[in-house]
Formats: sequence, C-alpha cells, structure tokens
Amino acid sequence: MREAPHLFSEEARLVALAEYDLVDHDAKVDLSDAVELASRLFDVPTVLISVIARERQFVKASTGIDVCDLDRRHSFCAHALDRPDVMVVPDATLDLRFASNPFVTGEPHVRFYAGVALRSPGGHSIGSLCLIDHRPRRGLTDAEQANLRSIARMVLDKLEMRRLAVAGAVGQTRFENIASTSPDGIICADQHGLITFWNAGAERLFGFVVDEAVGRPIDLIVPPRMRGGHGGGLRRVAEGGTPRLVGGTVELDAVHAEGGEFPIELSLSMWRESGGAAFGAIIRDITERRANEERLFRLAHLDSLTGLANRGVLSRRIMECIATTDEAAILLVDLDGFKDINDTLGHSAGDAVLREISRRITDCSRPIDTVARLGGDEFAVLLPSAPDIRTVGDEADCLLQRIAEPIELDGQTIHVSASIGIASFPGDGAHAEDLLSAADLALYQAKNEGRNCRRFFAPRLREAAHSRRAFEGEIRRAVSNGEFELFYQPQVSIADGALVGVEALLRWNHPVNGLLAPDRFLAAIETSPLAADVGIWAIEKACRDLVPLRLAHSNLTVGVNLFGTQFRDGHLADDVRCILRDTGLPASALELEITENIILRRDDLMLGALQELRAMGVGIAFDDFGTGFASLSLLKQYPLSRIKIDRSFVEGICTNPVDAAIVNATIHIAHAMRIDVVGEGVETIEQRDCLRACGCSIAQGYLYGRPMRHDEIVWMVASTSARLVA
Repeated sequence: MREAPHLFSEEARLVALAEYDLVDHDAKVDLSDAVELASRLFDVPTVLISVIARERQFVKASTGIDVCDLDRRHSFCAHALDRPDVMVVPDATLDLRFASNPFVTGEPHVRFYAGVALRSPGGHSIGSLCLIDHRPRRGLTDAEQANLRSIARMVLDKLEMRRLAVAGAVGQTRFENIASTSPDGIICADQHGLITFWNAGAERLFGFVVDEAVGRPIDLIVPPRMRGGHGGGLRRVAEGGTPRLVGGTVELDAVHAEGGEFPIELSLSMWRESGGAAFGAIIRDITERRANEERLFRLAHLDSLTGLANRGVLSRRIMECIATTDEAAILLVDLDGFKDINDTLGHSAGDAVLREISRRITDCSRPIDTVARLGGDEFAVLLPSAPDIRTVGDEADCLLQRIAEPIELDGQTIHVSASIGIASFPGDGAHAEDLLSAADLALYQAKNEGRNCRRFFAPRLREAAHSRRAFEGEIRRAVSNGEFELFYQPQVSIADGALVGVEALLRWNHPVNGLLAPDRFLAAIETSPLAADVGIWAIEKACRDLVPLRLAHSNLTVGVNLFGTQFRDGHLADDVRCILRDTGLPASALELEITENIILRRDDLMLGALQELRAMGVGIAFDDFGTGFASLSLLKQYPLSRIKIDRSFVEGICTNPVDAAIVNATIHIAHAMRIDVVGEGVETIEQRDCLRACGCSIAQGYLYGRPMRHDEIVWMVASTSARLVA
C-alpha cells in the first residue's frame, strides 16, 4: 500500500507530459536560444533540455553534444525530477549515485552536473534543464542557481505555449476546457475574425471583460497603427489560403483597454467546427520575460561593471575574423598601479575609475572595433579589418594618452597609466588563443620595459616565454633535488680589514650546465611561484652556516637577499622568527636585503613585515641603492639599518666627480639618519681609500674576496683570524 502514492504520482506525471506531445523524436520545439544562453552564461560545454518518459529521456535541445534520447536508468536528470530545487553534483566520480554510471566512466565523461526540473502548471516534473562539464567544478552559488531557474522559466514559457497549442489542435471544446484554468490569455475567433471566446486570463491581460470583447473584431487587442491586417489574414485562411501564423509562435505589440502598449507572445491554432474555420489564440504578456532575458543576456555577454563586451564575446569576435580570413589586430590594455587606487581610495572609487577608463577606451576606438573588459583592470580592443601597423600604433597611442589624463573623482585628482600589448592576425597567431597569447606576451614586455608604453609582439617573445617555462620546470626540479647552494662574500671594516660580515649569494649546481651564477637564473626564480620557498631556504641555510662561524667571531653577521613574493602571504616575519629560534642565531646577526623593485611597491603588507622584522632586531639593508627610481623620502619611510651603495658608483668614485658626489652625498645623508653604509664592488686600494675619505666604514668586493663556498669561508675565518687586508 505504501507504493501507491508513488505509482499514482508517476502516472499523473506521465499524463501531464502527454499534454505537450513531446515524447517523439519528430516533436520539435525551438529552444536553441535557451541552451546557447545557458552555455555562455555558465561557461559549460554541454547544456540539455529534456523531457523524461517512463523509460527514456528525450533531448529536445542541446549544445556541445549530439544525442536524441537516453536510457532513463543512467539519467542524471531523472534524479533532478524529484528535487524541489537545483540538483548540483560538483564531481560525479565522488558521488556514490553516479561514480559507476557509464556516462561518467565513459563518453562523455560527465564530472559536473547541475539540473533543475521543468514543472507543468499542475506541478508535475516533465523534464529538466541541465548543465554538464567534463571537469569538476565548485558547484553553483545562490545567484547562479537563481539564473538557472530563470532560464528554466523561459523554457517553461515556450513549453506551455506548445501544450496549449496541442490542446487547440484537438478542437474548440478541449481548447476552452484548458483555457478556463489557464493563467494565459486565450481567445477564440470565427472565420470572420470576430471574438467568440474570452477567458479570465485575457480579461486580466487586456482589461476588457467578456461582454466587452465577445463579438468584436480580433483587432481589439492590436494597437491602432497595426489594425486591419489580422482580421484579413483570418478570412484569407478561412477561404482556403495558406496559414502564415497557425501552428507557430510570434511576438507582437498589443494594446490594453486603457491605451498602454505591451509585448505579447501569441500562438495561433485552427480547427473546423460546423463546417467553418475557427481559431484559437494563446497569449501571454512577455514584458517580464523580456526583461529577464535581457538581464541574462547581459550576464552572458557583457561585463556587469562597465557594460563592455566580456571575454567570451571577444573570443567569438576573434574567431569570426579568423573564419572570414579578415585581418585583425588585438590590443591588450592593462592599467599600471591600479591596485594603489583600490587600496587608498576604496573599491567604489576603483569601480568608478574602471568605468571612466572603459569610456575613454571606447572613445579612442572605431565603431567596428570590439572593446572588452577581460577582468580586473585588463581590457582589450579588437580591430577587425585592421589598417596598417602604423594606424594600429596610433590607436594604441591614443589609448595611452587618453588613459593618462587626470580623473577627477569626489574632489580628488587620480592619475593612472596603462601598458599595451599588440598582436595581429594572421601573422602572430592562427587561432584566438594564439593571438591573445601573443598580445599578452607583448603586454608583459611593455610592463618590463617601464610601463606606460605599447609593444608589438615579436616571435622572440614567445621563444623567451617557452624558455622561461622550461626554466621554471628546471627550478622546480632544482628545489626538489637540492641543487641550490649558498656562496659567501666577505664584508670587512675599511679601517682595519677585520671581517665583520658575509653576504649569502645563491648559486645553482645545474646537472648539465654546471655551476650557474645568479644572472643566469635569478630573474626566472623571481617570477616563479617557488621564489618564496627558495628564499626561505636561503635564509635558513645562511643562519645555520653562520652559527659555527660566530664561535670564532661573535659579532659576525650574514646578509640574505629577499624575493618580492616572500611578502605576499604575510608570513615572512613569522618564518624568520621560527628560523632564528630553531638555529639559535640572534636576530642582530641576520640582515635581510631588499631592492628597489620590492621597495617601490609601497605595499602595506610588505612594509608591515619589514617593521616587524626590524622590531625583532633583524637588520634591513637597501641593496643597489641609487640605480633606479627610489626617492630619498623612502629612507625615512622604511625601517632601514643599512644602505649598500651600488658598484656602478664605486667603480667611478676615483675618476668621475659625479659618482664621487653621489657617493659622498649618500653617505652623508645615511649618517645623519643613523644608517650604516656598505660600499659594493670594491676592487682596488684606490677605491677603498676614496670610500674611506667619504666616511664609508664597510666594504665588499673582489679586493677582499670573491664569493666562496661555505668550507672556504670557514677556512678563511680560521686561518686569518678575520684580518684580510693590512
């Protein structure tokens, strides 16, 4: 007896399904727009709209897969029928219901599934709308589930029109029986175009009560400017003409009794009663549906913040150019320093800047160009039928100039610049992915060459990128195999030649190329995700190596260079604290060196870490000072304990008055701020004496020793009693 409700429910569901007349391969209903929209909106390769019979699942619309029907026993959608809301399977291989399903273990290798039931007006689940991906996904957010339900309602609107049309094809009695309970407007008319039936739904829709409508021409619901055509069309069909609208669905403008116009969807049926033609029209107000379709369309095609095309639209436009062999150029535009705007003025100000930048980019573009926002502060401009390279460059220059113009926002003046990478079809890539990759490499080049500039793609950039990727793989292997080694270069007191410290310098014992100096690999490590791991290893190794050296020289210090990525997770200070605790090295014996490319970021996370390290007693040295764009004000903002004067100034200190003046001024300012100074690259006695005359007390360079392995520095300390030069 417990089985009865289930059996009755399934039988009732099948009866409801039969009203749509869709359980047949030849039963067609146009749902292509819905599956295409869902595929783009959710970025999934496969979307299915199905009805589910007793034993089979019949696919009525699909994208990404060519299938007509499936065995219900293996159907994911059959499970979705019983769910009151969206059914989501993030990874089918991890779900006991589906792990052994043949569609999971074999083609099409379903991993992710999300489906929502399609319910008849009576509440029966007749089918489903589902998303399928061959990759696992995190699931769907509440907003994404709401969007999926919205598309399902669009599908149900079209299916409901079919259900009513099927009923209408049977005859007026059946048609009017369904009409009495339908929320849609349903009207019947005779062969003369006069209204014979007007249901409550039509009354709500058009504002005319039954007595006002029955007997009047069908043109009653048509705006005055369009009247005359519909009645004539009905008479023509009644006289044996070919029906144009019967059996189909059309969207029209309608008029309310009060005079207001609104869009409707109309499906027309025809039958013969008492030897004459009769017509039934199923009508619904699609104002809300159109608004919902427009919202979903914008989500699928447009960037929500700027209203520009999104990445998917850009990719399709590129593919269209390629398909028509139309020459094209793509400009990737990335804003310089945009993070500072978000950090200092807030995200609402950042959003306002992005909207203004999007307007400026559009102003510089041609009407046929596609302007897209790819995400964050990155934009793209596609130039179909691209003119010559000079004109493309001129458009890029226009962008640079317009973007750099000041932006006035809430009483503040904001300055932002951009870097642009340019690639062309067909020369720089035969596919959309290749073209975007080429433009991205050119953008990377523009960023590396100072920003606020444009660069065209060149084949050498791709070769360099391939080399970098290959090198990154080798770096990963080097970390795993322990191929890195620390060399040490002495730092001595200029006054008496006593050893006061060492700088740890990274070397790579490459299994094929031998011992590699930093200039061969350091840049690759700095951009590698392993940079932080290598950096922490270097600090720990240097601290462990220094502990035994301090048994002979208790004041000896070690300097270790930092990578910028070591600041990103906010754990640097804690990591150093643990290393000092584990090795037993006092904080005052460790000095961490930063360069301009780190300090110029002016990142609060980085500054906070340096301040915490300095408070622990760890020294902070500014390496290669004077070679870049750092201002003297940074000496006041950052917790520095030492400045290292770059070798390029030391080299000319005895012969170039400008170099000598820079060195002298730097030392004077550092002393006034109680910051120590180290002169780097000292190779001659004359350079040492000039540094001494300027007031520099510590030197480092080949005059005192080249970088050497740990055992060599141990031998030097033991054999010379730390006095290297008399």
